[in-house]
Amino acid sequence: MSYQVLARKWRPRDFGSLVGQEHVVRALRHALEHKRLHHAYLFTGTRGVGKTTLARILAKCLNCEGGVTPEPCGKCSACVEIDAGRFVDLLEVDAATNTRVDEMRQLLDTAQYAPTRGRYKVYVIDEVHMLSNSAFNAMLKTLEEPPEHLKFILATTDPQKIPVTVLSRCLQFNLKQMPRGAIAAHLERLLQAEGIAFEASALPLIGRAAAGSMRDALSLLDQAIAHGAGRVTGADVREMLGAIDETYLLRLLEAIAQNEAADVMAIAGDMQARSLSFDTALADLAGVLLRVALTQSVPGALDEDLPERERIQALAARLDPETVQLQYQIALQGREDLSLAPDEHSGFVMTLLRMLAFRPEGLPIANEASAGAVPVPRAKPKAGAAADGPGKTSTGEGFWPELVQKLQVTGAARELARYAELARHDGTAFELMVPKSKAYLAEKSYQDKLRAALEQHFGARATVKVAVGQVKGISTAAIEAGEREIRQAEAARAVQGDPFVQDLVKLCDAKVVDSSIRATPKN
Repeated sequence: MSYQVLARKWRPRDFGSLVGQEHVVRALRHALEHKRLHHAYLFTGTRGVGKTTLARILAKCLNCEGGVTPEPCGKCSACVEIDAGRFVDLLEVDAATNTRVDEMRQLLDTAQYAPTRGRYKVYVIDEVHMLSNSAFNAMLKTLEEPPEHLKFILATTDPQKIPVTVLSRCLQFNLKQMPRGAIAAHLERLLQAEGIAFEASALPLIGRAAAGSMRDALSLLDQAIAHGAGRVTGADVREMLGAIDETYLLRLLEAIAQNEAADVMAIAGDMQARSLSFDTALADLAGVLLRVALTQSVPGALDEDLPERERIQALAARLDPETVQLQYQIALQGREDLSLAPDEHSGFVMTLLRMLAFRPEGLPIANEASAGAVPVPRAKPKAGAAADGPGKTSTGEGFWPELVQKLQVTGAARELARYAELARHDGTAFELMVPKSKAYLAEKSYQDKLRAALEQHFGARATVKVAVGQVKGISTAAIEAGEREIRQAEAARAVQGDPFVQDLVKLCDAKVVDSSIRATPKN
């Protein structure tokens, strides 16, 4: 007997065995129970989330010999033939290969005839967005006023390409991507039923690689079983997927937190010896830092069954939030710079060295703090600090931003003042630094206007020198951007936490789009 792949063998045959689409199943169950049957359904969602499977289950519910029901018997001739793909009144059409109007007209010509065997004639049109405009127009009249015995079930991965005239005539259900936990739990049940030995640590790896698609997960599981000669182990799955063992990444972050450069380099060398992908390593490292940041902000955010949960919580307690944010940005930038490095290993090592070299100002290195070192406090802006500036030499962070707010300067010269950082100053002699992205602001005419504004403010001659180079993010513009981000985050938290919004999200199975939230501007 030929082998049947897991994705086909374990395809759900009723609503009870479907995973991860409870919101759709609930609506369809209620409609079937109360006999409120629409003539056209549209299932949307990414690949492998159950669109075609739902269509076949719905066809069984409509044609089961026991009557229209949300619980088809699965044993009558109609149910058996639908499961086998040979039910004469279930027509499955792939719109990707039948896009022309003539093919659609030929299909619709049969719509007027009563079902041969079943209660309803069901047309399932997969990837319906691939139909031509002419084909959609040909279908429109039948879709609007179908015969009583006809039901349309449309499926698509790209509903934006479907004409609104078609969308308005369908009940639309958006199928969600499968959560990793749901995928791992389903694979565990399947492997137990198949009698295949497995390690629990392997299943989340497959769930992550499947990217929300149960069909992809089952295909990867088939591959993992073959790769492991009938067993599914974490090591084999990592090797098959080219995935990074997260213990490497946790060891790296723990060594960086302790400022143990030698240990960091040793771990990176071990990863190179195992020929691991450093691009994947940096992406996964950013993912670990994200979980650390989530733990700091929302202590209960991590799944209880996450294998590395305790170590991530320990890192969250050891690291301050600013350091985590900085390391996250360094990991992302390191990944972007990887193609410019002499080789991937060198780029990866340099990214780790940046994490060792840079940390938010005023925060001690871990092993310095344990040795009794006293951290240097971060400079705080003081009211009126700029008023007595001429007689002082300073590089304090608060001095220049406060001075900029008091200068009578406009246009490009003001932009120069806002984006510049104070490298040093002695009396009224100012040395400024602007980032490379704002190099055009270093033009002499803008410097002259800024110098004139400084002279007007201090009532004395002033000099201004502007260089282009690496900045620290302490300019007026950077501070204002940071304040905007804080206000935006507070506004998003306020909206997400609003009881009315939470009720609306639950009632409508909706989600809040953070990008649509606008924070109140600062007065």
